[in-house]
Amino acid sequence: MKLVAIGDIHGRDIWKQIVAKEHDADEFVFVGDYFDSFTVKGPDQINNFLDIIEFKKQSKVPVTLLIGNHDHHYYPGVDDSGTSGYQTLLAPSIKYVVNENKQYLQAAYQVGEFVFTHAGLSSEWLDDSIEGWNVDNVVEKVNELFQYQPGKIAYRSYKQVGDQVYGAQGYGNESFQGPIWIRPTALMTANKKTLRKKIIQVIGHTPQDNIDIEGKATGGRYYFIDTLEYNQGQYLIVKDGVVSLGKLENEKTKTT
Repeated sequence: MKLVAIGDIHGRDIWKQIVAKEHDADEFVFVGDYFDSFTVKGPDQINNFLDIIEFKKQSKVPVTLLIGNHDHHYYPGVDDSGTSGYQTLLAPSIKYVVNENKQYLQAAYQVGEFVFTHAGLSSEWLDDSIEGWNVDNVVEKVNELFQYQPGKIAYRSYKQVGDQVYGAQGYGNESFQGPIWIRPTALMTANKKTLRKKIIQVIGHTPQDNIDIEGKATGGRYYFIDTLEYNQGQYLIVKDGVVSLGKLENEKTKTT
C-alpha cells in the first residue's frame, strides 16, 4: 500500500503536480493549512481549496483532508480571528466555503503506526483535553473532540495547574499546545516517555528545508513535511510501512 502525504498548501496548486506524478498511489493525505498565503491571492486560495475538495470527491482512492491552524480560525463555531495570518477582509468568503465543506475535514488520521495531524499529538495536551484516551483510541478521540467541540483544539494562551498559571508565548512552543499548534521541539519533549515509542507522527505546520527521512533529529518517530515553500516540492511516501522522499524535479513551488 502506497500513501502520499502532502504538506501545508497555503493556496499553492503544486499538489496537482504531486498527484499527477504519484498516479499509482493508493491513498493521499493533506496535512492542512489550505489558506492564509502572503503570495497567493485570496480568490485563488479559495478556488484551490475547492479544487482539493473536488479531488477528494472524485478520486478513485481515499483522500484525507486534515485541518490546520490556518483553516481552523475560519471553521464554524470557532472565534479565533486574532491568530496569525487571519484574513479579515476575505474571512466571510473563506468561512462560507469551509462551512459548506466541513464534513470533509478532520483533525487526525492513522494508518498502522503512522498518525497524521497538522502539528502533532502531545501526550500532555491529550491528558488535559481528552478523558480516557490511549494509543489505540487516540485518533478517534481527537476527531470526536474536533467534531463536537472544535474550539477545544485551538491555540491555548495558558495552562493552569492549581494556583500556578503557565502562559504561552504566541508561537506554539509549549508542550500543552494541541494538534494544530504545537511546535516540533515542544512536541518531542512532551512525548519522550509516552507516545514517542508507540506511534510515528507525520506533521506539517512548521516550515522545513527538507524532510528528515533518515530520522537523524527525530529517531525516525516524527516526519515534519511542511516543505513545499522552501525546496523543489518535497513530500512523504509511506509504502508498506517504509518511508521515502517524494520530490518534484525542476519545479518552483513559490507563487509570485
